[in-house]
Amino acid sequence: MGLAIGLGQRGIKTIVVERYEQPQPIPKGQNLTQRTMEHFHFWGAEAALRAARTIPPDYGIGGMTSHGTLLSGYNYNWLQRELVRPFYFTDNERLPQYATETVLRQRAAQLPAIDLRYGWTCQEVRSEADGVVIEIVNRDGTKQSLRADYVVGCDGSRSIVREQAGITQTRADHDRLMVLLVFRSTELHSLLGRYPGKSFYNVLHPDLEGYWKFFGRVDLGTTWFFHAPVPTGTTRDNFDFRRLLHEAAGAEFDVEFEHIGFWDLRFTLADSYRAGRIFVAGDAAHSHPPYGGYGINSGFEDAVNLAWKFAATVQGWAPAGLLDSYDAERRPVFASTARDFIEASIFRDRDFLRQHDPARDRADFEAAWRARHSGARAEVNAFEPNYEGSPIVFGPPGGVSSAIGSHTHAARAGHHLAPQSLSSGKNVFEELGSGFTLIDLTESTTGAAFERAAAGLGIPLKVIRDTAADGRETYEAQLILVRPDQFVAYAANNDGAEASGILMRAVGRS
Repeated sequence: MGLAIGLGQRGIKTIVVERYEQPQPIPKGQNLTQRTMEHFHFWGAEAALRAARTIPPDYGIGGMTSHGTLLSGYNYNWLQRELVRPFYFTDNERLPQYATETVLRQRAAQLPAIDLRYGWTCQEVRSEADGVVIEIVNRDGTKQSLRADYVVGCDGSRSIVREQAGITQTRADHDRLMVLLVFRSTELHSLLGRYPGKSFYNVLHPDLEGYWKFFGRVDLGTTWFFHAPVPTGTTRDNFDFRRLLHEAAGAEFDVEFEHIGFWDLRFTLADSYRAGRIFVAGDAAHSHPPYGGYGINSGFEDAVNLAWKFAATVQGWAPAGLLDSYDAERRPVFASTARDFIEASIFRDRDFLRQHDPARDRADFEAAWRARHSGARAEVNAFEPNYEGSPIVFGPPGGVSSAIGSHTHAARAGHHLAPQSLSSGKNVFEELGSGFTLIDLTESTTGAAFERAAAGLGIPLKVIRDTAADGRETYEAQLILVRPDQFVAYAANNDGAEASGILMRAVGRS
């Protein structure tokens, strides 16, 4: 839906084939980062999304980690994304994925370039010389053939589009069967009143070898979800899930189950995000355990990366080769996310639990537990996906695209642009164009050189002219070329003599 909106806003005719008539009421994908909320701002859906939240705003997307049980007394704040708030234009948000999808469906319906086909399923995808053919079927058995220039499979971890395109996957299986419980409980809300403002809670238990028991709020006071490893062969009928919940919390409370489901804990990464005119995005391209709220946010970033590149290609101001940069940028970032943050945290938790035990040496455990809190804060700052190794940005020599970085106001090629106030009183994010934007702080004619070059190349470019003062000096560059996805393509101090070459590289022409 995000990809369709990004294309529809640019006037690109798009068809969305979606098998479900209505969003499915399973609470997943709840944590939306500040970066993701920037997307909703540019999609024109931020206000509607915030109005749809199911938990009061003072319950952020941060959570708590406990040792042994929720109520053990050993806990610290975790995933404190508010620590990096100054580097993004918008606040984070939290609401169930079905509520998010409802907002996106409503926004998509407002854009005349988008054709929404609910209740249809893709059965076949095949490439032809000048496009792609998609065979779809309705719930009543009606069949249709669709033809498009490009197809993107956003159809989940069991993607039909990926399979039929012949895109293989690399899988790292952790051999864990997980249960997802959705339940109602007012007593659990009362028990957790001692930890105000938290939306989710994960429990580290020595028996689980670093894997989590994980509680999350769906609303405030009543509905919850819970993930945890369970023995192989567990079914809805042969396991005491109420006891599992009570053991994880460290107390008994009322439980009324609404959903019991299972999933396999594994990491998968498509070996390519593209096969000719067929692409994959979101869980079809990559999947991992729901640890840390990385999944839905990664999928939205895939969509935003693809949308402007499709538009540039279809509208003719970039070559088809620009689309290769989607894989070059997004695939290594997810590989790093999975390896350096999610999987690394499992191994780090496993090692900690083996080395430190309050029953064996309480003083040692408590000192190590306090140190973990500091490490959790550092991890939030270190998660800063960037495209330093991309062929279409002017990154540093030897740069690589990765999820590991650091947050700073300095404008750096391949990195997300930090917000900053302009002399007009507006934030630079309120002035960014839908194409490329040049932030010109030189107080010279440099911006005009870029405008002439862009006009000659047919590249949409907006120039924001201002001074390198009143906070803008923290960009540490007077010329900043910003891509349509708010990543910096080029940042330096010069006279614009190389404007044409800079723009050509930024759209994949060189």
